[in-house]
Amino acid sequence: MESPSIMSHVSVGTNHLERAVAFYDAVLATIGARRVMEHPGTVAYGKQLPEFWVGEPYDRGPATCGNGVHFAFMAASKAHVDAFFKAALDAGGVSDGEPGPRPEYSAAYYGCYIRDPDGHKIEATFWDQSALEPT
Repeated sequence: MESPSIMSHVSVGTNHLERAVAFYDAVLATIGARRVMEHPGTVAYGKQLPEFWVGEPYDRGPATCGNGVHFAFMAASKAHVDAFFKAALDAGGVSDGEPGPRPEYSAAYYGCYIRDPDGHKIEATFWDQSALEPT
């Protein structure tokens, strides 16, 4: 079966691997993801495949955040978005947009935004297809 995704994986850098891994262990579990691969200095998360990597930069330089870059994770429900947001705050993240509808994106869209402890912007999103169905 062909994957519905166009992405293989993405990676974010960290200057504090243990802190970043503790954060993502807690947060990504809320959407059914787990550690699926580890190498020295890096950890990969996914449901089955290594889709989201957190690690020390390959060039050994300091990790930095890209202005305008963010990574969105699919949630199975609004409750999972809410759980993602709470887990992220509890694990040291900072709110960059509370959970809620974003009608400017779509009537089906519900999401939240977080800055992880390294400052990367992440998002959890749920697309409620029933909101698009004719009544």
